[in-house]
Amino acid sequence: MMHIRALLLAGLIAIVPLTDAAAQSRGRDRDRDDDRREQPRNYPGQGLRDAPRSAPPRAEPGDVARRVQSGRPGRMLGVQERGGDYVVRWEYPGGRVSDIQVDGRSGRVRGDD
Repeated sequence: MMHIRALLLAGLIAIVPLTDAAAQSRGRDRDRDDDRREQPRNYPGQGLRDAPRSAPPRAEPGDVARRVQSGRPGRMLGVQERGGDYVVRWEYPGGRVSDIQVDGRSGRVRGDD
């Protein structure tokens, strides 16, 4: 009777680590399969047509202000963004106030209102 208990106990001790190892192995296999599914496949020419369209390059408000200030007498009162472009409010000597239109992508001065 004592031998049977010892054999059963030894068998249980041997089986428990095996079931844990099998569970861990299944977890690693599942993670590996997930990794394979997440990696996009690369094909020649891929990305040219299907690439996410990034926003066009934008001029920074500070660059816009410096460009408007260069060679223009007076002082800047403020910069606002309107419809993708910038409007710089400018006060000329003598007190005349004008809105200067600046392209939002290139930063090029379009005109003076």
